[in-house]
Amino acid sequence: MDLFVRDHDSWGKGVIKKCKVSPDAFVQMALQLAYYKENKKFVQTYEASMTRLYLNGRTETVRSCTIEATEFVRAMVENSVSTEEKIRLLKRACAKHQTLYRDAMSGKGVDRHLFALYVTCKGLKYESEFLTNVLMRPWTLSTSQTPHTQLDYSPDADLEVFRNKISPGGGFGPVSDDGYGVSYIFPNNSKIFFHVSSKKSCASTNSERFVKTLEESMDEMKALFGL
Repeated sequence: MDLFVRDHDSWGKGVIKKCKVSPDAFVQMALQLAYYKENKKFVQTYEASMTRLYLNGRTETVRSCTIEATEFVRAMVENSVSTEEKIRLLKRACAKHQTLYRDAMSGKGVDRHLFALYVTCKGLKYESEFLTNVLMRPWTLSTSQTPHTQLDYSPDADLEVFRNKISPGGGFGPVSDDGYGVSYIFPNNSKIFFHVSSKKSCASTNSERFVKTLEESMDEMKALFGL
């Protein structure tokens, strides 16, 4: 396992909020940009969403690699696109991501529904080419924001005296042989922790390199707003 843990302490969600976008959506768009920079392609991306509004609710999938996200990424790597247009596309992509996240939390996601149909088909010994095709595709980017409740019993992370005493939380491994597992948490307004994992057996992945590309992408996105 190739694991790299990064304490991104130069800025955090306090700066992202000045961009008038969701911090989670901002990081998800940065992940899309970073992966595209390194691989020149888009891949299926998983973000876990909680379904705690429901009794015994667990998770639903947010598919972060949307059409809006890809259009933003393509604009970011194209020098001829104006800063104003890049900002517009970023805000549109973040708004789409927020909508998908809220839908997932409120029972309007599609993945658990499709999985239930898949399990039913298996029980009936019926083979669905559609369901098999959709559900067996690899999640090259598997991502999750660590719940902030993990810090409920920690000191106030925004107080200077405690900033170097915050736990970075935990991470998880990649679910694809050639992919990444990305866990992150916003412990306060000025810091982001990243856990990025990949398989050492894969020649095309490198967790430390990916984190550096991710941070570069975040800085480029922040710079659009003159911050």
